[in-house]
Amino acid sequence: MADPNVPEGAPVLAGLLADLRAESAVLDGLVAALEPAGWALDTPAPGWTVAHQIAHLAWTDGWSELAARDPQAFVAESGRVFGELSAAGADPVEDGAARGAAEEPAALLARWRTGRERLAAALAAAPADARLPWLGPPMKAASMATARLMETWAHGQDVADALGVRREPTARLRHVVHLGVRTIGFAFTVHGLPAPQAPVRVELTAPDGGSWTWGPAGAADRVTGPALDFCLLVTRRRHRDDLALSAVGELATAWLPIAQAFAGAPGAGREAGSSL
Repeated sequence: MADPNVPEGAPVLAGLLADLRAESAVLDGLVAALEPAGWALDTPAPGWTVAHQIAHLAWTDGWSELAARDPQAFVAESGRVFGELSAAGADPVEDGAARGAAEEPAALLARWRTGRERLAAALAAAPADARLPWLGPPMKAASMATARLMETWAHGQDVADALGVRREPTARLRHVVHLGVRTIGFAFTVHGLPAPQAPVRVELTAPDGGSWTWGPAGAADRVTGPALDFCLLVTRRRHRDDLALSAVGELATAWLPIAQAFAGAPGAGREAGSSL
């Protein structure tokens, strides 16, 4: 019997927040000892250095924390700030990254560390069933934690690529895969295509050699391959041609080149052959 003193979904959220902290710690370990020249290294994202990547995460964590802690303040403040930036011809995401990248690395790192802990506390305290306002569709605290983990992993990949290091894939990739599968409809609509009505079966090899599956076993369309490759695809960190993913069926074949787990415009993505 469920404990009436424990909010519904609390164990799930606690696990997500633990995984978010672990993923953040991996990225923190990559940048903590960098000299200023390391923070200034270019990453695969055009115009973004390592500092821009961390600044973007700190910026997004800050807005997420406000949305979880005070939804009404988030709506008012985001409307004001984004409206002013748009009126000035500035992109809010680029502006946030640029402002953060201009900080001293130690100050930026400290701000990111403090902000991500404030976010975790705010999400843990948020009503489990409440839909929090966001820059895209509103989402529950668990979904916001999942989205933050996905972004931390994805921008961490950019940093790892810039530093020429390989991160060990973990079971936390399952959260990224989950978002990638759930956003199939969005991936089509953001490209001006009708959302698919038929299901796609996704069968992936987990980092430990096990099997992760989504969708009905009898679906005519199917995607198979390593979970890591699927995550690199849906975060648009690698080109479709550089990944060991297979698609069967017209829908699955059309989905892979446009798949994305994040909100907003898809961007140019990576060029074929650009992986390390």
